[in-house]
Amino acid sequence: MKPIILQGHERSLTQIVFNAEGDLLFSASKDKVVNAWFTSNGERLGTFNGHNGSVWSLAVDSQTKYLLTGAADNTMRLWDVQTGKCLCVWEFLTAVTRVAWSEDDEQALCITEQRQGQPSVIRTFKVNREDPAASSKTPTKEIILSGSKATVALWAPLSESIITGHENGKVAKYDAKTGEEVIANTDSHNAVITDIQLSPDGTYFITSCKDKTARIFDTETLEEMKVYPTETPLNSACIAPLRPYVILGGGQDAMNVTTTSSRAGKFESRFWHKLFEEEIGRVKGHFGPINTLAVHPQGRAYASGAEDGFVRVHWFDESYFRSRPFGDLEPEVEV
Repeated sequence: MKPIILQGHERSLTQIVFNAEGDLLFSASKDKVVNAWFTSNGERLGTFNGHNGSVWSLAVDSQTKYLLTGAADNTMRLWDVQTGKCLCVWEFLTAVTRVAWSEDDEQALCITEQRQGQPSVIRTFKVNREDPAASSKTPTKEIILSGSKATVALWAPLSESIITGHENGKVAKYDAKTGEEVIANTDSHNAVITDIQLSPDGTYFITSCKDKTARIFDTETLEEMKVYPTETPLNSACIAPLRPYVILGGGQDAMNVTTTSSRAGKFESRFWHKLFEEEIGRVKGHFGPINTLAVHPQGRAYASGAEDGFVRVHWFDESYFRSRPFGDLEPEVEV
């Protein structure tokens, strides 16, 4: 499984995402730049220039028409994927740490940071898809968090609620229309939640955490279903389609990396069996902690972005789809 290495950033990666077809990969980093890549050969399609600070988050809509980005320059921006033109800018008082599209691509979500006396706020905006520049700058809903700040968020299926992960390890669900907290789970994680990603069918989701675990929760009830304990802080986790695996990534904190070998730092992508909660393999290659993971929507590949500034795209070998490490409990997959 030889990787395609994407070299287009000068600083550490913050988030990478595939588009719905899986032919493009978008990457954001602390160097203010957002790149788009062809996943088949690693060629850079283009660059989105305009932010004046580290880009913390990005999200592409289901039609690969518009791209959302959030950055340390206190803005969320909407871009035309084809032309790279910035179409709309939303300005805030603090940094935008997470962005996401609703399922119907009609609404954008962002989290602004708790800093300088400002609370952590989750905002949703209506996006005018016919004339994006005319999109309203007034949020359709503002959820001001009085307790622990939100670090990650996504839209639940049907876009009726928003699921969040918090600094103190809480996982919560908010009603998208009223802004009320519907349900919360405070018994699972006990440190900063670093990533949250939905399963392909949306019925469950996975979180990664600095408490060295990744966990799967039921989307409806937020009940913990599975836990994957490791010996290193985790920065990202994703769920592989087609095969019963989850992929975890992290590593020793960046401030200590210079005194640590890549082997001791645990800079590998870790594959765990989703059902049996057993680690089945690791993929090495990065020279710093893995900050972000994304999986191809058809399960053909996965990508990792790290503190070393590189993105590695791994296309799975045929043996990946044929392997049956746990006997006949796994369904056959035609490839």
